[in-house]
Amino acid sequence: MKISVIFLFTLSFFNMTHAANPLLGAYRTPHETYPFDKIKHAHYLPAVDESIRQLEKEVASIVNNPQPPTFENTVVALERSGKLLGRVTSAFFAVLNAEADEEMMNLSQEISPKLSECRNNIHLNEALFARIKAVYDQKASLNLPVEEAKLLQRTFDGFADNGASLPPEGKDRFRRLSMELSQLQLTFEQNVLKDKNRYELLLTDEKDLAGLPESAREAALLRAGEKGKTGWLFTLSEPSYIPFMQYADNRSLREQLFRARQQTGNSDNEYDNKENIRKIVRIRMEIAQLLGYKNYAEYELKNKMAKKSENVYRLLEQLLEAYKPVAINEYNTIQGFAMGIENRQVTLMPWDWSYYSEKLKNIRFRVDDEMTRPYFELERVTKGVFGLATQLYGITFRENREIPVYHPEVRTYEVSDENGKFLAVLYTDFFPREGKQSGAWMDGIQPQYRDKKGIDHRPHIVIVMNFTRPTETKPSLLTYEEVNTFLHEFGHALHGMLSEVTYSSLSGTGVEQDFVELPSQIMENWLDEEPFLDRIAAHYQTGEKIPSELVHNLMDASNFNTGYKCCRQVSFGLLDMAWHTLTTPFDGDVAAFEKNAWERALILPAVPGTLMSSSFNHIFSGGYAAGYYGYKWAEVMDADAFSVFKTAGIFDRNVANAFREHILSKGDTEEPDVLYKRFRGREPSIDALLIRNGVKK
Repeated sequence: MKISVIFLFTLSFFNMTHAANPLLGAYRTPHETYPFDKIKHAHYLPAVDESIRQLEKEVASIVNNPQPPTFENTVVALERSGKLLGRVTSAFFAVLNAEADEEMMNLSQEISPKLSECRNNIHLNEALFARIKAVYDQKASLNLPVEEAKLLQRTFDGFADNGASLPPEGKDRFRRLSMELSQLQLTFEQNVLKDKNRYELLLTDEKDLAGLPESAREAALLRAGEKGKTGWLFTLSEPSYIPFMQYADNRSLREQLFRARQQTGNSDNEYDNKENIRKIVRIRMEIAQLLGYKNYAEYELKNKMAKKSENVYRLLEQLLEAYKPVAINEYNTIQGFAMGIENRQVTLMPWDWSYYSEKLKNIRFRVDDEMTRPYFELERVTKGVFGLATQLYGITFRENREIPVYHPEVRTYEVSDENGKFLAVLYTDFFPREGKQSGAWMDGIQPQYRDKKGIDHRPHIVIVMNFTRPTETKPSLLTYEEVNTFLHEFGHALHGMLSEVTYSSLSGTGVEQDFVELPSQIMENWLDEEPFLDRIAAHYQTGEKIPSELVHNLMDASNFNTGYKCCRQVSFGLLDMAWHTLTTPFDGDVAAFEKNAWERALILPAVPGTLMSSSFNHIFSGGYAAGYYGYKWAEVMDADAFSVFKTAGIFDRNVANAFREHILSKGDTEEPDVLYKRFRGREPSIDALLIRNGVKK
């Protein structure tokens, strides 16, 4: 058979294009990890375009299949499509969130609309949905195994929730709204990053540093030097902001820093997010109502554990009833303490809270961050956290520096089961950078799944933090809260790494939002246990273990300001729900709306001119819309679940294996409440949380 010259040229060009773009070819790296060392910014857009073309061909082959639709040739075929696009976009967004520059941000503005259009083209494909619906309509007679039944349900719901059942004019409207929403969410997130990065507080008079510990001063000096400036530089990143608010004696500077942080996205400049908020909540409401729901919360909650807004509000009100009296008492105590120190009338403001709280905690419990920081050296903490996973689940971690990384500070580990079987690749990225989003997160850049040959593809997981950097004289020394954050994100990582499912969309952390925080938050419990602290905490200079007295003081202080902390989380949940239970378009004052939404949960005085919503990435760009309550929902479960460990022993392998078997390995293959009850033997009770926090005896 003759092959045309044109075909040969096209094939040759296609192969050269793939060879030149490391995202499109075979990954000749350990465990087929991303060749980050070879990926350039210029590779992303062509790779996205090519992977979308491949996905379109895969979908066309499903639609044009002459055979009647079946679970295998339609639902499973769709599930297994788009692997290249998933691979390319996972790399892009991982780097965008952790190492963004202006070029990457501009690229995201090009790529995101393409992905939204691609997603809409699939969900609004009438012929494809007809095949899926034909299979779904037979579900009662198919007798599918549990995981397959869940995949069918999720696939059908995914199409229905994205406009597949709408008439043609409704589909057009959904397409337009979803495209606009995607762009707005991206712009919101980038405005927050750019606005935070532009703020700097440069101090040149050492008197302004009064109260700040040496670690904070040294970090600020290093930060200024890196920017070519003389003095001490403070920013809005957590490792800079938090110690300043805790220790700086200069009240006016604390207020200045607080106001700057609370003005993020709220300065009536190019980064202002208030109009973006109005548009985002309006479009979300329109999408929900277009699909037949009263509001966006109703649309979002129907597939979550909470199911209805009433259940969310019931939990939040229960928590307020239990914790607000405690929080008010805490506020009065700290205000009285401040008045005693200052010997005058003091109205405790938000920029005073951390400062006087830290002083009172030190007096009452003889412990503060600077006393414990020398015992939490990052390298040792990392080994201790990994060691906890080894003791609980038998897994081990071996650093592999041959795995390419997207930044020199990133470290990589091969994770193996106790029998030596390879489980996962783990990337750790610990320190703040200018192009990095604030906060901490876990990202599954390759999910676990089994292909049609039964080969188990193991996950690649990234955990990203913004920890205190090492200085010229000290290694990275963490605060107690930073160790807690490490454990939290590592819990998410375990959820991803220990996944044992067939389908990638159901694996690891791909569970309902109000369940996903259970595996992360349960890990935090070990930090309040003396046997674990005794293992991970040792002085970075002498190697001496943390004194038992200091451990006991930490344990005694574990519920310090617990009422305030709970009410703060409840206030965020109330604000989120208020924005997403709107039933008419909002065109009002964002600050006034926020004040009314969360006022009953606020403990500290409101500060005119400041705003939380304008930088609230979680709900406006981070996937937690009508879902922020999930942190407290999951906290009820994590306290209840950890009580099983407390009864059997906090390192008990039998309990750990049960948690792994029933929770961590299952992903979203079954309903969360079924999985939880299988582990616990009953539904969760709020009592364990109240007892843990000392609110109930």
